[in-house]
Amino acid sequence: MIYGRSKGRYGSPNIHAELKDDHDIHVGQKRVARLMRENGLKSIVAPNYVVTTTPDIAAPANEDLVQRQFKADGPDQLWVADATYVPTWAGMIYLAIVLDVWSHKIVGWAIEDHLRTQLMLDALNMALAQRRPENVIHHSDHGCQYTSCAFGKRCREMNVMPSMGTVGDAYDNAMAESVFASLEKELLKHRRFKSKAEARMALFEWIEGWYNPHRRHSSIGRLSPNNFERRLLAGQAVRI
Repeated sequence: MIYGRSKGRYGSPNIHAELKDDHDIHVGQKRVARLMRENGLKSIVAPNYVVTTTPDIAAPANEDLVQRQFKADGPDQLWVADATYVPTWAGMIYLAIVLDVWSHKIVGWAIEDHLRTQLMLDALNMALAQRRPENVIHHSDHGCQYTSCAFGKRCREMNVMPSMGTVGDAYDNAMAESVFASLEKELLKHRRFKSKAEARMALFEWIEGWYNPHRRHSSIGRLSPNNFERRLLAGQAVRI
């Protein structure tokens, strides 16, 4: 069933959308919500998001090219980036992501057992290899990894325009933080990893097996990132 496949991640709005889009079953959302209540089914709730990046007060900050306008008319115009940690019995690992604002797709990601600049560079390089953008804006917080010479050099080489928001502004990178809140809610809250390898595999499955191909977002017409991109790039209308 849909609720089972989502592992409890879906509430009535997304189950309603799935019934209509994938199963051609037309039923009211209120009825779906009632049936879920009657059967004790409810969406799992997200805990608080934890910040991991540390600013380097001595490093020059990049200009804010976004000014809180997190909107894009097409793919690879604006990316947002951030990192979080994942605990295991063998110690911490860290996940860095690059998110396309247009489709909410995670276009680049990397996992390591450190928070050095190379982690963020690996996520950026994956996004560059997969998307091959022209003059994309890369927006992040003031973490020392993003203000490093190595990261700035790579951006210049690939015509990526680095951008940074206001220090301490929770709203400024809310899109990337929302992904991590979903990760906490849908995976980390319910799993305890014995090894770093086990955690890496779970993160891979969550990103490439769930989030990008299946996880629906209300802001893109209750479609998954992959389906949103597929429909828009094929010239099909999407109701948002």
